[in-house]
Amino acid sequence: MPLITVEGPRIQEVERKRELVRKLTDTAFEVYGIDREHIIVLIRENDPENVGAGGQLIADLHGK
Repeated sequence: MPLITVEGPRIQEVERKRELVRKLTDTAFEVYGIDREHIIVLIRENDPENVGAGGQLIADLHGK
């Protein structure tokens, strides 16, 4: 049972989350050839104040 984990910024619209899950599932189905019901997609949303890059919080980088 494949597990696809996506980590990134928050997606505000639930419809965009549905699209992401559908497209990732379709791609995994094409590669693995297993039933879509066995493919799991986990979306982990990270707030900008909880992620750092280059020694700075993303929230601080976008605030400039």
